Amino acid sequence: MAVAEENWQTALSTITRRTTFIFNNELLSDVRFVVPVSTEQGGINMAIPAHKFVLAISSPVFFAMFYGQMAETKDSIELPDCEYESLLELFRFMYSDEVNLSGNNVMQVLYLANKYMVPSLTEKCAKYLRENLTASNVLCILPQAQKFEDKDLEDRCWKVIDKQTEEAVTSDEFVTVERSLLESVVKRELLNVKEVKLFKAVDRWATKGCEREGILPDGLAKRRILGEEIVKAIRFSMMSQEEFATVVTDSHILNMQEVEELMKQFREDTSVSSESFLNVSRARCLKYVHRCSRFTTIVPQSYDSGWGYTRGMSDSLSFFVSNHINLQGVQHFGTEGGKYTVSTEVKDATDDLSLANQFGFYSAAMNNTNQFYGFDVLFDIPVCLEPNKVYKVKSFVTGPNSCYGDKGKIFVDCEGVRFEFCEGGDNNGTSVKRGQFPSLIFTKIR
Repeated sequence: MAVAEENWQTALSTITRRTTFIFNNELLSDVRFVVPVSTEQGGINMAIPAHKFVLAISSPVFFAMFYGQMAETKDSIELPDCEYESLLELFRFMYSDEVNLSGNNVMQVLYLANKYMVPSLTEKCAKYLRENLTASNVLCILPQAQKFEDKDLEDRCWKVIDKQTEEAVTSDEFVTVERSLLESVVKRELLNVKEVKLFKAVDRWATKGCEREGILPDGLAKRRILGEEIVKAIRFSMMSQEEFATVVTDSHILNMQEVEELMKQFREDTSVSSESFLNVSRARCLKYVHRCSRFTTIVPQSYDSGWGYTRGMSDSLSFFVSNHINLQGVQHFGTEGGKYTVSTEVKDATDDLSLANQFGFYSAAMNNTNQFYGFDVLFDIPVCLEPNKVYKVKSFVTGPNSCYGDKGKIFVDCEGVRFEFCEGGDNNGTSVKRGQFPSLIFTKIR
């Protein structure tokens, strides 16, 4: 060693800087870990030099390994259950409190953090997953959240699946999930996907399952792999007759008796009711919900005017419906670039009973008709409303002035449901004729 190298300790002022200096370094190393470079490149191994003391003060597992009653005496340890890149990040954290997480390594690092009992790294991994959770990776992350009993991460995963179902079930990860997870997804009420697209994804999963077993993906084989619980959870009657005839029958997953039974329903033979399959729609399919719009005119927001949200005062509105519906949420007005904090409640005004409360942070965007800026407040669980009862929706909103509606209608007929609006009581100014709540978002209940 040169003189400067021999005195490296004096140049590093903290213990963290000194342990970081010897990370992945042969200097003072007294153990080596031999691991695969990648699980996809079998047979290629690399060694990581390490220091028993540093590992032992970071992990009770390594402490037992090196200093326990059955201490490991070998100076080279093989770990075939992990990858070089991920073990390196585990050690990096132990030496420096830093870690380089990515979509490619975070699941393996999480596995190692739990295996070697490093809870602070486990939390960093969970935080990374929460912040980078998408529809394309949610089905990979969910099983890990369940395995490590991270309830918060698991709940976030289910919310992504519920709201971005179509993207999740058409992702590459979908065909790799365990059958138990597939069943849990298909049985959920809060799915945002057309039933025919969900069936296509299930059929794709079954076909891939047949390939893994090395068998011909015919109807009988796919049905066996799926199992009756999954097949019976598909809402075939919610498809169109054309979708059923061109997609479902061609898959051969249903037998001829079941196909005939469902075809009778499509022919609107009301004397026939399927006893084998569910005949009701799911509680939520947001891309295919209906919007009851109540204003004739939209008044734009300008620099010095618009609808002001007054702190401590709510905008409220009461209404009746003529049919059973699931109220999915309510729309609010906003302004370009506006960010809002909203607390929305739906009450049964007759019994003064709260049915739903939703709190969140929202950003206004141009609505689908390009008429105004606004945002939707969607309830975690849709609210089932009965005919001819008075319901009240109330929102406390904090944020910049917005546009607002004018020339509101008392009666609105939408998709066979009549809405009758009435005053919501003392509030921030919203009434039947003007104000907030440009539309109510709902699905019909068959």
